[in-house]
Amino acid sequence: MNVWTAFMGADGNPSARGYRSAVPAIATVNQKGGVGKTTVALGLASAAAHAGIRVLVIDLDPQANATSGLGVWQPEVTVDAALEADQPGVLAKVVTPAGWTVDAPGVVPDVAASTPALASREPQLANDPIGAQDRLQLALDGVAADYELVIIDCPPSLGLLTINGLFAADRALVVTEPGAWASDGVEQILRTVSRIAARRGDGALTVAGIAVNRLGRTRDARYWYEQLVDTYGDHVLPPIQQRAAVPEAAAQSVPIHGLGPRAGAAEAAAEFDLLLRSVLPERFADVDEPPAVESVPDEPAPEEATS
Repeated sequence: MNVWTAFMGADGNPSARGYRSAVPAIATVNQKGGVGKTTVALGLASAAAHAGIRVLVIDLDPQANATSGLGVWQPEVTVDAALEADQPGVLAKVVTPAGWTVDAPGVVPDVAASTPALASREPQLANDPIGAQDRLQLALDGVAADYELVIIDCPPSLGLLTINGLFAADRALVVTEPGAWASDGVEQILRTVSRIAARRGDGALTVAGIAVNRLGRTRDARYWYEQLVDTYGDHVLPPIQQRAAVPEAAAQSVPIHGLGPRAGAAEAAAEFDLLLRSVLPERFADVDEPPAVESVPDEPAPEEATS
């Protein structure tokens, strides 16, 4: 029995995953860096915003790439202050609108910005024997009701920041890339999610699926992608192809849906639309399926940030 079967149950039935009726909160996770978790988080935020979904992005990564990718610079207050306060609903004091421009009927996302100071917060949290793991959940109490989706971008490591993200989320989106040892990395993070879910109980944390990022057209990439599909089957979600437009959007602090006529931008936006449907099925249950996305990437993308 692989770790997915042990976590999801023998039938692997998505309808039995126990999604809560509260505002969905998705944590993008992997203990391995360099797989593009932040890129996926920003792509999902763009897809949600342009679909008119009120979305809050919480940046838990001290690198703060999601914060800058959302067009927020030098925020006056950050999620670090919310974690320090240890008070219900304190995240409301941190939230600020993103710097994105979103055409109507879309909605500009809000962001709880990150800061490099978060790197120092983690060892301080370790000194709290009672509330170290759920401070973000407490800070989010009552705040999530103002949104239809919360996206939590976790650091590329397993520490108290990531654990806080998983305690605050109701589903985990495992992000990986089609490379050597990708399957091993996925199994490690699934075990972590399983352990946290067991401690939270009541089906409060589930796995939304496995998002394969930067799927290129090389034989090696295709081989490792097929290995993931062979291991995890339908739980591998529609992939994000390697397209230069995706990191360019993040670097320019604009949503992929608003990048304009750049080659590959429309195709990448459609892929994130499809991924959003996969991780937020309840929102799109009565909406027609979008047209198929062209599966051939336009060109190799440059190196991305390591988150």
